[in-house]
Amino acid sequence: MKTAADELAALRHVASAPPLDVARLRRDFPILRQSVHGKPLVYLDNAATSQKPQCVIDCEARYYAELNANIHRGVHTLSQRATEGYEAARDAVRRFINAARREEIVFVRGTTEAINLVAASYGQRFQAGDEILVTEMEHHSNIVPWQLACEHTGALLQVAPIDDAGELMLEEFERLLGPRTKLVALTHLSNALGTINPVQRVIELAHARGIPVLVDGAQAAAHLEVDVQALDCDFYAFSGHKLYGPTGVGVLYGKQALLEAMPPYQGGGDMIRQVTFRKTTYNDLPYKFEAGTPNVAGVVALGAAIEYVSGVGLEAIAAHERELLTYATAQACATPGLRLIGTAKHKASILSFVLDSVHPHDVGTILDYEGVAVRTGHHCAMPVMERYGVPATVRASFAAYNTHGEVDTLFGAVRKALEVFR
Repeated sequence: MKTAADELAALRHVASAPPLDVARLRRDFPILRQSVHGKPLVYLDNAATSQKPQCVIDCEARYYAELNANIHRGVHTLSQRATEGYEAARDAVRRFINAARREEIVFVRGTTEAINLVAASYGQRFQAGDEILVTEMEHHSNIVPWQLACEHTGALLQVAPIDDAGELMLEEFERLLGPRTKLVALTHLSNALGTINPVQRVIELAHARGIPVLVDGAQAAAHLEVDVQALDCDFYAFSGHKLYGPTGVGVLYGKQALLEAMPPYQGGGDMIRQVTFRKTTYNDLPYKFEAGTPNVAGVVALGAAIEYVSGVGLEAIAAHERELLTYATAQACATPGLRLIGTAKHKASILSFVLDSVHPHDVGTILDYEGVAVRTGHHCAMPVMERYGVPATVRASFAAYNTHGEVDTLFGAVRKALEVFR
């Protein structure tokens, strides 16, 4: 069990990481060189999707120009090279999250499909009266699949509350863990609030009662070091496109014993060992869950994105983003008429707010004319909006390539929005 001293030491370790050379790093991202409405682009919508470095763009283009072939099925040279690139990316993912075995890494279209896979496959063991426990801060992708599983099996969805700061109420969470709880599913890092959940403690509490845990890591993977063995989570899901990688590719990590016991999610090519009209036998892990021709180019480019992030250093990225968030939070608190939504003690990357008497969509439009790209709306987390009594928020979210000057531009644009609607 990780102690408070261990957590403090980890924070100090991140804080001591060498500072990023942000000016040099920004040169790796060609999209950042453009202007919007005559203003330099300030891209602060990284929680929706991050921008891609040139090496990732080149990797995907090179795949189609030089390697394009279907994988696992061909003896010809291109097929073998494409297969090698695809499987090398699996090894890169395994190292990145410190999975014990490559067989525990399943490629999917994104976090949403990963969670749906678990809900549809592992969820077949749920029975009427069983309970699935989620939290009040979940993304729709970690709510709706469990609702579907409940509809199919008669299980019940339970929701652990959050407090006004946007922190999980651990005592209430623990109280909801009971003999009927068959799975816990929670976000590692809230996309709407920025809250970093105490997932290791949650896992310990659940495992003490024999309950498996799925962690939605869609936001966390690009901002926090993830070690699935240290966490001891049963499932971990994340997407490539928030990790400086391509869209349409993601990862489901699952403990080998659980994945082996689960039925296939989809049927078709590559997930089979032998097919007759009488019976089909299934392939070994992880291919049992990878039916059909996968997004080979995307997987290969995801491997390149992971190598890029690893080369920059996730510790240095986290330290830089923490400094940006602290700087932006101070400016937000000094802005009359601005209300922060989500003030947890442990946060990363995300600053959500509302302005008095100004709809977030109007704020977003004014910011766009200043060249500032933010996200406005419910962020696929409508229960969070209901919890705070707002229809939507303005969300600025940071990445490795953002700067203090861009934070200044953001709040200059916010002040203009306040003046327009004063």
